[in-house]
Amino acid sequence: MKVIITGATGMVGKGVLLECLDQEKVEQVLAIGRSKLEMEHPKLKQIIHKDFADYSSIESELMGYDACYLCMGVSAAGLSEEKYTKITHSYTMTLAKTLLDKNPEITCTYVSGEGTDSSEKGRAMWARVKGKTENDLLALGFKQAYMFRPGAIIPLRGIKPSSKLYRVLITYLKWLIYLVKFLAPNSVVNTTQIGLAMLNLTPNGYEKSVLKPKDILILSNLDQG
Repeated sequence: MKVIITGATGMVGKGVLLECLDQEKVEQVLAIGRSKLEMEHPKLKQIIHKDFADYSSIESELMGYDACYLCMGVSAAGLSEEKYTKITHSYTMTLAKTLLDKNPEITCTYVSGEGTDSSEKGRAMWARVKGKTENDLLALGFKQAYMFRPGAIIPLRGIKPSSKLYRVLITYLKWLIYLVKFLAPNSVVNTTQIGLAMLNLTPNGYEKSVLKPKDILILSNLDQG
């Protein structure tokens, strides 16, 4: 299996990347991002790409892949709706359309978040934009397309959150997340579980197109084969 990952410098993306590199069934991983990853691996290929609005210069390198794990994202804090929509929706759709054109059988998995608004009409700007992104990806025509909505996420394997706020939370209030996990086991996932869930989803599929934390936990525990 050959996979593409975006957002591999972030908390979720790096977790997915590490699991992909560890799995024998994954033969190649292509990471697309604006900056070089501080790691090397025989399976890992990197493309440094600055213009997320146009992939024409690298589209020949995007052929022959079985799955794309779209983990790239930014916080909506301090951004206008127009700017956040451009980064979250427009950039994602541009890449998704390119990948589908070059790989008609590719499985697309997109990481949004708990609270995403599928109606696109709620008060929270970020939730509306994420909801529109999910809806448009699902309507694009992928053979398989899945939207991941993890709630609280525990970073493992030395991964540090890219968000300053979440980094502070993990550093000083990690006990609180573990307490939530203890009280509501199906509401919290870790970075390893997200990666394993994506890898199990690609060949096996799933009954739902929008996955909550409980679904991610179920998929992460499937026999790896």
